[in-house]
Amino acid sequence: MNLALPGYDLIEHGLSDLREQRETIPALLVAIGAPRLRHIGIEIPDVVPENPEHRLYELLAKDGPDSAHSRYNALIRRLVSFERAAECVSRSPRTNYNNS
Repeated sequence: MNLALPGYDLIEHGLSDLREQRETIPALLVAIGAPRLRHIGIEIPDVVPENPEHRLYELLAKDGPDSAHSRYNALIRRLVSFERAAECVSRSPRTNYNNS
């Protein structure tokens, strides 16, 4: 993965948590995006939590029920931003700068 992509840190953390079978905010976010992330070429563990959308919201609501909705939406926006950027990078032609 490209370190410069927006949200890279969150996605990388989520991948690590999924591999360790930890149900965290980043892990649930990656689980939500798993189909699209796999399509981009990112290796996602085969086993991901069921109903990650609901589980993420419930986890956010435990920390702060009044802000859960806005935090959920912000996280989804970060996921979509990462996915779009990663798709652009995966589609762009590779430039070979070693043609001397």
